[in-house]
Amino acid sequence: METRDAAEVQHLGALVGNDGENQSAKKDTVPKKDAPQTRSKLEKVFGFRKEDLTSWNSMVALLNRPTDPASLGIFRCLFGFLMAIDITQERGLSHLDYKYLDGAPVCRFPLFNFLLPLQLDWMYLVYVVMFLGALGIMLGLFYRLSCLMFISTYWYVFFLDKTAWNNHSYLYGLIGFQLALMDGNRYWSVDGVRRPSIRNAHVPLWNYTLLRIQIFIVYFIAGVKKLDADWVEGYSMSYLAHHWLFDPFKTILPVELINLLVVHGGGLVLDLTAGYLLFFDATRPFGFCFVSYFHCMNSQLFSIGMFSYTMLATSPLFCYPDWPRRFFAHFPAFFRTVLPLTSPDPQPSPSCVYKERQTTPPVAKAPKLRLKHKLGAIFTIVYIIEQFFMPYSHFITRGYNNWTNGLYGYSWDMMVHSRSHQHVKITYKDGKTGEIGYLNPGVFTQSRRWKDHGDMLKQYATCLSQLLPSYNISDPEIYFDIWVSINDRFQQRIFDPRVDIVRAHWSPFRPNTWLMPLLVDLSPWRTKFQEIEGSLDNQTEIVFIADFPGLLLENFVSDDLGNTSIHVLQGKVTIEVVEEKKNFTLHPGEQMKVPAGAYHKVYTVSEDPSCYMYVYVNTTEASLQRNFTRLLELQERVRNGTETEPLPPELQPLVAAEDADVNATDPIVRLFLKRQRRMKEVKKRREAGVSERLERFAVKKYYTLRRGFLMTAIALRNLAVGLPPLEQLKREVAFADIKAPVGNQEEHLKDDVGHGEL
Repeated sequence: METRDAAEVQHLGALVGNDGENQSAKKDTVPKKDAPQTRSKLEKVFGFRKEDLTSWNSMVALLNRPTDPASLGIFRCLFGFLMAIDITQERGLSHLDYKYLDGAPVCRFPLFNFLLPLQLDWMYLVYVVMFLGALGIMLGLFYRLSCLMFISTYWYVFFLDKTAWNNHSYLYGLIGFQLALMDGNRYWSVDGVRRPSIRNAHVPLWNYTLLRIQIFIVYFIAGVKKLDADWVEGYSMSYLAHHWLFDPFKTILPVELINLLVVHGGGLVLDLTAGYLLFFDATRPFGFCFVSYFHCMNSQLFSIGMFSYTMLATSPLFCYPDWPRRFFAHFPAFFRTVLPLTSPDPQPSPSCVYKERQTTPPVAKAPKLRLKHKLGAIFTIVYIIEQFFMPYSHFITRGYNNWTNGLYGYSWDMMVHSRSHQHVKITYKDGKTGEIGYLNPGVFTQSRRWKDHGDMLKQYATCLSQLLPSYNISDPEIYFDIWVSINDRFQQRIFDPRVDIVRAHWSPFRPNTWLMPLLVDLSPWRTKFQEIEGSLDNQTEIVFIADFPGLLLENFVSDDLGNTSIHVLQGKVTIEVVEEKKNFTLHPGEQMKVPAGAYHKVYTVSEDPSCYMYVYVNTTEASLQRNFTRLLELQERVRNGTETEPLPPELQPLVAAEDADVNATDPIVRLFLKRQRRMKEVKKRREAGVSERLERFAVKKYYTLRRGFLMTAIALRNLAVGLPPLEQLKREVAFADIKAPVGNQEEHLKDDVGHGEL
């Protein structure tokens, strides 16, 4: 019984107690029958005694306890490999020349305004340093230098562009920083071959503690954030339930319940429990199953790069640190030269604190603590506290708070909020002449995330005020009218359209005074929205609007949108038809048809916010769909032989072979055939087998990597020997731009757009 208890203690306690010392010396630590060792419940579950926390020295000794380096070494290798891939994709190496355009008037959004990108060729060099750092981490080659190369360039690129911030990009930087301070090159590393003194040497327990608690925080805080009412009620990610990945659930549940129970309920429960499931031995197999399924689904649902695979790579950190030795011991002997070590006995390391050997008679001796041991313990404790504090630090950086707290990226509020933008208008006013004009939304910028963040809006307005004088607009004032719906609420203004953002005050530590409040009191209307939308036919569209007293919405109804009407739900509005110079006042329950091809203005004249909806039909699209239906019916009659009338020349392409390249003269027929080809291609892609999907994935990634490396080679050549003749440079770039000969251009365009939005 005592032997069994000792083994259990060695294996329990994933956050703190899975130390390699117990594992490697297992045969020496089994208590003798004549001297039984009693272990407390705390020690059995967590792997440490209460006495280990009663004094500073005992806590330092605990955090520096010698631990098997095997699991850390495998994670280091996997992380470096995944980051090397990530650099070419989500970090943007494959399209760096589009992101950093030399000499082009581009508005950027760095965290600190003094941060500027280098010239394009030098930015390629920055990415080369980052890539070599990731490779060095993977190989364990010049480990400290590689970590420094990676994190210095990574955080520089990260801080250069707030529009690219997200939680997993922030996590990569944190893990890289942690690895730089850890002994990650003690197992399966080139450094171990170069320096036998560190090969297969113990690592201090805090190396594992930091990584395990970091991943625990990612899961648990994400779950706490999902306790938000919008998530619990199923409004955050309602569109996901229609994805094909949830088709198996549709055989037993309606889409509404899939959205509420599977997407939102399942996500909430998994995030709250994943860290605990991975923590304990008894629940770890279930935790592995759940998080693996979860991350594999996420890799298909979202364009999140290497995040899913990185989180999969972190799961084994919760296992016993010697798991790689036992795993690779099952491989044939002729693989041993390239596989990680399977020897069960790590060598001592000065980074760890060892218990003093007992003498006869027994004398209790405290372990010898060095400065590095104390610094490691201090860093571990401070870092953990800081990571628990950061997601709730928004009361300090109040200038970055909008409808949601802080910049998206360090709060672990993953997928809690979804937004849609209905209307964006940028107005400028010449400060000298008073001339008023309008700018194309997004002009001089490559991102759309500035629309939701006051700090980015301030940077954008300042940049526009510096660029517009080149277009004979002096001392410009810039006004933004941005309408946003968050989590299926009303479309409403997020910023005050009456404020000149160029001259508006903004501070990172003070609330944004020109931020309009989110009308949370109107949230219960979302249930009514679903009822109204369910009562409409497939051709009728609807937009729900809420506005503040004293403001107006100026809108233009396209000629394509016939039968457009405004229905008032709450408050009182006055509608001005500009061309007719007439005003109409509407109360709740009243409606009015607005003319197509003309401007109108909607004034909120009630004391409380007004709520109304636009109901419209895209008559052009509806007519097109009717024509498509007739053409499809005609095509089917011709193919099954029931059509008796001869086809006119403009309809002859309908009977051509499906794979034939026909030149239709009628525009409707041309669009119909194009749509059929696209639907056929989409169906083919969805029904493709595993091997075909893998081939398509591999080919796409190959051409992405190919372009990144070729453009990097061109940039390094330019730095080394100077620019070549322009014609040669054009040929080189054209060669790098060769696309994969699979799929159609529309699919590639769709993928590119999705990646850019991320």
